[in-house]
Amino acid sequence: MIPILGIILRGSIVLSIEPFFSAFLLTFGNYIIQKSAMQEIEPYYNWEKHYVASRDERSPFYSRTYNLDYYENAIYGYYIHPLWDFIGSETLYVKILFADYTKKFVIIEMFGEWNDTLHNDIMFFKRQVVDPLIEEGINQFILLGENVFDFHGGDDDYYAEWFDDVEDGWIAAVNFREHVEQQWQRFRLDYYLNFGGTLQLENWRTLQPEPFYELIKKLIIRRLA
Repeated sequence: MIPILGIILRGSIVLSIEPFFSAFLLTFGNYIIQKSAMQEIEPYYNWEKHYVASRDERSPFYSRTYNLDYYENAIYGYYIHPLWDFIGSETLYVKILFADYTKKFVIIEMFGEWNDTLHNDIMFFKRQVVDPLIEEGINQFILLGENVFDFHGGDDDYYAEWFDDVEDGWIAAVNFREHVEQQWQRFRLDYYLNFGGTLQLENWRTLQPEPFYELIKKLIIRRLA
């Protein structure tokens, strides 16, 4: 049975078994999401007391403004929450939740469909988000992916470039869906990205950004040892 993603509460997906007519549903690979819920999925906001990307002069989203009363961006014609940041992709949006330039890490939440086949989304993500952060000294990337509903692979050139750019750092993908990770393995992206296993952390929201980073760092060091 295909799971239906229903009501969204403060960035947390609540599974629903209530049936809906197909006119109200949007399909992402193995997942079906209620179309009206698309605009309810918002980036995690409880760390804003520690960090806001639009106020960070070193962030690629510095000085960006948001209008919570105006829905502009959309995925497949369905409006999404205005707090997600547009990076040039038609289907993939992001939010930098925290960055620490001393410890050289960033935490980025992602949303939508990651489509390298049609849109070369990794190019947009690498050029618009990753590259500016690398220029600021970031070499440890934590990607949060529970709201990435599907992945379509392509060439691995940008992943290889990213992997080379971080040098002594790493890329950790946390809480991505199983079928997304299966596609990553199919396209051999597991050479560049760390994901699955201990990086499935359902309780990450209970942590503050610094302890969360230290936990991920510890898990990555164990994998690379």
